[in-house]
Amino acid sequence: MKEKHQIIVVGGGLAGLCSSIQLQKAGYQVLLLERHQYPKHKVCGEYISNEVLDYLNQLGLNPFDLGAKNITTFRFSSNKGAALQIDLPLGGFGISRYALDAALCNLALQQGVCIHHEKVTAIGFTDNQFEVTTNKASYNASFVIGAYGKRSVLDKALSRKFITNKTPWVAVKAHYQGPQPAHVVGLHHFEGGYCGLSQVETGAVNACYLVHQEVFGRFKDIPSFQENVIAKNRHLKAFYAESNMLFENPLTISQVSFESKTIVEDHVLMIGDSAGLIHPLCGNGMAMAIHSAKIVSDVLIAFKLDPNHRSTIETQFKNRWHHHFDSRMRAGKWIQKGLLHSGLTAFGVAILQRAPRLLSRLIKTTHGNRI
Repeated sequence: MKEKHQIIVVGGGLAGLCSSIQLQKAGYQVLLLERHQYPKHKVCGEYISNEVLDYLNQLGLNPFDLGAKNITTFRFSSNKGAALQIDLPLGGFGISRYALDAALCNLALQQGVCIHHEKVTAIGFTDNQFEVTTNKASYNASFVIGAYGKRSVLDKALSRKFITNKTPWVAVKAHYQGPQPAHVVGLHHFEGGYCGLSQVETGAVNACYLVHQEVFGRFKDIPSFQENVIAKNRHLKAFYAESNMLFENPLTISQVSFESKTIVEDHVLMIGDSAGLIHPLCGNGMAMAIHSAKIVSDVLIAFKLDPNHRSTIETQFKNRWHHHFDSRMRAGKWIQKGLLHSGLTAFGVAILQRAPRLLSRLIKTTHGNRI
């Protein structure tokens, strides 16, 4: 007989772990399926807005107990070298996914979440229940949360529209020992992309950049690209010249998609990057993933995970997701379009240097209030 569960969470990133913990704390038995072991480095900006700090504390985790860096300042530079700096409206903290995911996993286990390290290969829905198949077993559940990340074979299995379209974005990330103030998150523009810099709990600097394949593909390897493109921004040139990489090799991912995604797919409730990826320049993807976990958990708990209320649960979840995130996603899309145009970026920096309050408003369009 297949194991029967109230709810299965597919994917153990930030969204999957946080939703598992909240649901388990509310008295529901959760099975979380995650293919990888913890801890593990991931391609990620590793800056989180304070809008989710209270929620993390409610779950039982204080990032500052793990050594997270208190970030209060945002610094931006254009490809031409012009720079500006402003206090962040809410502030945030810097912490690696290596540390944060592992800590959330430990907290989930302490709360009683059942975690199986298995690869999910299929999700089916018949007769008002799910069948989730992995490389090791099959499970039944009343509800399934999809939290498996940006791009997966499951997206093909679920026939999601975005998965058929190729995307031109590549992301590269590594940790460095180098010059970056602990209280500052930096965003630095270069031809075809931009790079984020911020300290994490170890004191290392996380450097993570997104670049268009058209620009990235001109060069034979990452060092050549960084020397010939990234180094044209004098701020990035100085950082890389004075830094030592702490990874053996940078981590890379391709086919990063910013297309719209369906929030509910064949009754699977999508959260985190599975529901939609905000442009990384907004610096708020991790907070959005965590917030989406709270949204789906709140709705499920409100209706006591009753399958008879499935339609209402799905509708309320979609409405709340769109209410909180649609405007941010649109803002991120338009900001990225402007940022990737060198002339517009230089013009924008010149204006923002004279009117810094506009930058503060711009930041607020991609961030939410404390939850």
